[in-house]
Amino acid sequence: MAEERIIADMWFDPRCPWAWITSRWLLEVERVRPVDVRFHVMSLSILNEGRDDIPQRYKEGLAKGWGPVRVAIAAEQKFGNEVLRPLYTALGTRIHHEKQELGRELYETVLTDAGLPAQLADYADSTEFDEQLRESHFAGMNPVGMDVGTPVIHVPGEDGKLIAFFGPVITPAPKGEAAGRLWDGTLLVAGTPGFFEIKRSRDVGPVFD
Repeated sequence: MAEERIIADMWFDPRCPWAWITSRWLLEVERVRPVDVRFHVMSLSILNEGRDDIPQRYKEGLAKGWGPVRVAIAAEQKFGNEVLRPLYTALGTRIHHEKQELGRELYETVLTDAGLPAQLADYADSTEFDEQLRESHFAGMNPVGMDVGTPVIHVPGEDGKLIAFFGPVITPAPKGEAAGRLWDGTLLVAGTPGFFEIKRSRDVGPVFD
């Protein structure tokens, strides 16, 4: 009898390199564990609204960060959640691997890559779906708190209770059974009542392979 598959929901901001690496790890997990990954949009620009304790250059980046998440949420609203997987893959590839600048040219390219209408790039400067963007953002963030960023993952626990956590922050993304072992360990610690944090200082930057 085949093992019942579970859904792992991941929230991403396309600009975050660490979320991108975690997302590629999750796709490896799908191959070696009974897990199906479902992607959702969060926004670092929303998360950091109203903060005065961040550097000006970071604020400028957050201002630019509205474009890709607005395009992503518009695509989801118009064509369904399933389009986020190919759209996120296209965004991440262009942003993190090819180092392309945020802007209309990028959005039109990735929309075409994902099989979506290039005209959705219009929503990069539109507030039409900001309410839905905030709903998606807080659906992911509320269970883990606002003192973390992305990636955020939600998984159903064995007792039916939600297991929600930030991370794991990894580089590079493990492959094959190594990805599965990390998944097993992550669920073990994240599903332990009263567990909050394991952390050490990062001594390398994100590695995209």
